[in-house]
Amino acid sequence: MYKFFNFFKKSQTFKIDETDSMKKFLIVGLGNIGAKYHNTRHNIGFKVLDFLADKESLTFTTDKLGDLTTYKFKGRTFILLKPSTFMNLSGKSVMYWLTKEKIPLENLLIITDDLNLPFGSIRLKTKGSDGGHNGLKDIQDKLNTTKYNRFRFGISDEFSTGRQVDYVLGDWSDEENKALTERLEKSVELIKSFGTAGINNTMSSFNGK
Repeated sequence: MYKFFNFFKKSQTFKIDETDSMKKFLIVGLGNIGAKYHNTRHNIGFKVLDFLADKESLTFTTDKLGDLTTYKFKGRTFILLKPSTFMNLSGKSVMYWLTKEKIPLENLLIITDDLNLPFGSIRLKTKGSDGGHNGLKDIQDKLNTTKYNRFRFGISDEFSTGRQVDYVLGDWSDEENKALTERLEKSVELIKSFGTAGINNTMSSFNGK
């Protein structure tokens, strides 16, 4: 069977094999490139994908607008993307690879940090506002919709007045680092479930866990 997919504002249409397209997923971890951002809270999206890559012995390669690797699992193809555009321009990289790989919007998953959730909390949603997150704001603008899957990883809001930027761009505490491994394992399970069990079943299984 074949299906037409429209991806963005300028009505560009692709005819693709529906069976193949539904087995391909774009998993995007948001973050900022560079050593100084490597272990910061804002880079949890990168950290989740790095954890999965290390676990499965995958290697990222630098390509247009990002670093990518491919993970095969139970007949599904997961394209893991770490945008190299810096956080505020994440949408450019997301749109490019979504279009290039002809992946339907429902098979996109964005991994991002969330100040409004307790540390390590998981919240999977199919739509919503950007919540003041510049990366999500740019993705929303480029996709021209708020209806895309996002995996919010809680980083809590344990900062004093006026220190939000320092907190978000700061390194994880020793206590957080000790707890991260288990949370990263859970995050990898969520990604696999997203591709094999579907978004609704995954939300039921992982939200709040």
